[in-house]
Amino acid sequence: MPYLTLDRYKILALIPGGYVDEVEQASPGFTAAAIDVTSQWLDTQLRKRYAAPFQPPIPGIIEQWVTRIITPDLLAKRGVNATDEQFAYIVGRAESAEKEIQAAANSETGLYDLPLRADVTKGSGIVHGGPHGYSEQSPYVYQDVQVDIARGEDQARRGTGG
Repeated sequence: MPYLTLDRYKILALIPGGYVDEVEQASPGFTAAAIDVTSQWLDTQLRKRYAAPFQPPIPGIIEQWVTRIITPDLLAKRGVNATDEQFAYIVGRAESAEKEIQAAANSETGLYDLPLRADVTKGSGIVHGGPHGYSEQSPYVYQDVQVDIARGEDQARRGTGG
């Protein structure tokens, strides 16, 4: 199942919608095929941990990954100067999307909050920890505690390591 429609791709892509129209006019169906193939590739990468293929509503990060991955191919199909800095930026975004997908696929603790497979665990792909903070009675007590520690170190004529 493709994760984007042609219109949704035009909204999310960093390139003008006219570029997409030009490619579609010259090669009808190219963009839809790229979206479909990339969606299938994404499923193969994430199926081990997540409930791929994803069902609507499609998570926004999935739409972004597909968009970022296919845009360089669409620009190449349209014709682009390979030394153009904007093209290099678009290629870099595609490469970072692929790395993010690999991180999501290999993550044990859930880097992305995507729907998990039913046999993995219920709910979210994020493993939530407990509170990792420290609190005193007042928001200003920590300053008093720091002053006491510093005075003790000064009196002992030793630094923190000492």
